[in-house]
Amino acid sequence: MIRETLKSSTFSDEKIKNLIIPTEKVAHVQQNNSLEHALLVLVKSGYTAIPVLDKESKLNGVISKALILDSILGLERIELDRLHSFKVADVMNSKLATMKMTETFAKALALSINNPFICMIDADGAFKGILTRSSLLVYLNQELFQKKK
Repeated sequence: MIRETLKSSTFSDEKIKNLIIPTEKVAHVQQNNSLEHALLVLVKSGYTAIPVLDKESKLNGVISKALILDSILGLERIELDRLHSFKVADVMNSKLATMKMTETFAKALALSINNPFICMIDADGAFKGILTRSSLLVYLNQELFQKKK
């Protein structure tokens, strides 16, 4: 019973929709920001990766601490002065997990296996928020173990 419910549930379903962190609450950077700015946002927010948006709020990729550090590693030292010479667009990963609100919980669960968060987009590709692996697991735990009465 629960398996069928989870397979057919879409993110437009009210209970599942509440799992999404909306755009205005998600830390993000723009493509033209420096790597120094991106690193500051990552450190201050406590996240290891955040979405990269363009000027029209369209999703373009993901930037992470690991990508930034990899871009400034020299042969013998970390070259911090290079943070100013690179833009986010130079090092971001454009391969990312995305979903539309009309897609299923089952797809979100499958994508969350290899991604700490899934970027939610609308039909035009505009960024609508993120769905975190932890929120999916909390929801799944509640559905499977806490609703038995």
